[in-house]
Amino acid sequence: MRSRLWAALPVIGALLAVASMPTPADALARRLRSNYEPGEIITARSHYGNGSVQSVVRPGRYGWQVKLPRGGWVDCRRSCEETLRVQTVDIFGDGTNTLSNGGYGTLARECGVFGCLHWEWSF
Repeated sequence: MRSRLWAALPVIGALLAVASMPTPADALARRLRSNYEPGEIITARSHYGNGSVQSVVRPGRYGWQVKLPRGGWVDCRRSCEETLRVQTVDIFGDGTNTLSNGGYGTLARECGVFGCLHWEWSF
């Protein structure tokens, strides 16, 4: 009886691992967008509770561009939502009015393939 239980444990573990894997629909929902309609309105939400902002996108010379609230257009990097978020509501990150964690408008502030990674170090 005990040997059957030990033999079934790897099978049970494999079934639990497969059941807990995200579905392709979950992965698609978390993936950064890169395809838009000209004139589409997008929404960027702060990661630090600083609110949200909406803007419009357009095709540019080198890819998509998003309009900042001040009226200027900037090229989208990984996604227009992330670029808009970094350039507006999360410009100072966690609200401490410092330009730490990569500085203003850098890729270090944007979420990538592995989600939002936060780099910390101390001396």
